[in-house]
Amino acid sequence: MGLLAHAGTAALALAGLFALAVALNVAWQLIAPRDPRRPPLVFHYVPVIGCAVSYGMDPLGFLDECRRKYGPVFTYPLLGRKITATLGPLGSNFVLNGKLAHVNAEEAYTHLTTPVFGTEVVYDVPNHVLMEQKKFVKFGLTTENFRRYVGLIRQEVLDYMSKHVYAEGTKTVSPGTDAFETSSEITILTASATLQGREVRAAMDKSFAQLYHDLDGGFTPLNFVFPKLPLPSYRRRDRAQLKMREFYISILEKRRASTEEPDLDMLTALQNQEYKTGEPLTDKQIAHIMIALLMAGQHTSAATGAWAILRLGENQDLQRRLYEEQLEYHLDKESGKLRPLEYETLSTPLLSAFIKELLRMHPPLHSLMRKIILDCPVPASVGAPSAEPHASESFKKRNEGAEYVIPKGEYVLAAPGYSQVDEGIWGKDAKEFRAGRWLEEGNKVPGEEDEGEEDYGWGKISKGGKSAYLPFGAGRHRCIGEQFANVQLGTIIATLVRENTWTLDQDFPGNDYTTMIVMPAKPRKVTFKRREKVL
Repeated sequence: MGLLAHAGTAALALAGLFALAVALNVAWQLIAPRDPRRPPLVFHYVPVIGCAVSYGMDPLGFLDECRRKYGPVFTYPLLGRKITATLGPLGSNFVLNGKLAHVNAEEAYTHLTTPVFGTEVVYDVPNHVLMEQKKFVKFGLTTENFRRYVGLIRQEVLDYMSKHVYAEGTKTVSPGTDAFETSSEITILTASATLQGREVRAAMDKSFAQLYHDLDGGFTPLNFVFPKLPLPSYRRRDRAQLKMREFYISILEKRRASTEEPDLDMLTALQNQEYKTGEPLTDKQIAHIMIALLMAGQHTSAATGAWAILRLGENQDLQRRLYEEQLEYHLDKESGKLRPLEYETLSTPLLSAFIKELLRMHPPLHSLMRKIILDCPVPASVGAPSAEPHASESFKKRNEGAEYVIPKGEYVLAAPGYSQVDEGIWGKDAKEFRAGRWLEEGNKVPGEEDEGEEDYGWGKISKGGKSAYLPFGAGRHRCIGEQFANVQLGTIIATLVRENTWTLDQDFPGNDYTTMIVMPAKPRKVTFKRREKVL
């Protein structure tokens, strides 16, 4: 009884302390004077935890609610961090094309990426070194390679469907196929057969797959928020990272010892590269770049591929029209058969429009963060009430002509995924999946005026940060794998449509926000059926 009484007393004491902390936090927000140069603070009850529950369950819904209360610029606490969201195309441009003196991607993400990718690459190096590493990667993303990759990707899709979806070989219908699992496996097989090289592809059926699985376990929101927990999954991640590095280095050593001509893959492109200082790109750095390409590209492409399968399972008419487009553009009238897919003719109008709409509605990353390393002013135009139709009248009165300052040590967040479904930008059907919007005459992405090009060290690209459509980011951190992703996804979709029909087994799934990449929530199953006559 004594122990129970002590436990009860302790529980009451903890509850009392929690209630006191909540009361003090609320009182501070209501009574304490606010610096007018700081963005409005989102009201929250629990200190430290802040808005983590609301944001974690439905980030875009949370951002929308805050925007209507506070305008396009506001600060919210998240697990001990203070995050300032700058919504809208101007807000995205402010973050993604921000000055290096003010905003820093490396400090925002290195604690998540470095244990997975490895040291001396990506966010574990200064930005100018990362730009050089992106230039090295670009040497492997050539038109010549893309031409070769299309056939390799197509064959991997055919083999996978035959072995794993229609497992018995003679089966023509496969119900209950998980769209994400299918997309994930196809994505990693096609990436390993092309960018990664034949040695990686050969090992994918063996121990390498387990290494990938263990490393992937360290790429979650838990790792982002708490990077140094003593958990078994963290230890498995670290062991897998080391073994995967050794695996890539052993490939490099064997290739150097061989007299055979090396394959035209990314490993070949990265060998013998030098930094501007004259220092060589080391085998360790090559291995870590290869791991980064595998892990980062795998997550985003697998999620996008899953959404593609689900959207076409839901929309039978669109699936039929994509098949008819393949016949229109690729049917050889003499033989009566479809010509093999080729790089130059891959991007047919409806297929391209479908992929664009897919990335508009289902961007793998809805938000992007930077750490403030020097007090950073937010231009008045980003949070201007006159340009903010959603904000309340009280916000407009409070903030006319305001220019905010975000202090050093806090974080700033751009949400391109929010802008891509904003009815104020795209119209009443903004949240409707409609591939045809990209085929309409005179259609133009809001804010996509030419902003000029800039070379950050890996080739000229459009700065493009003011666009309302940024599925691959913008500025110096724009995804360098954009072209490969389009080739990979286009070839996979075209091959699936040519060979199969499929239907959705349940209602269209919602978003799963529990992972780093936005994936379809379970259940997400489709029923595949082989086409009776494959031309």
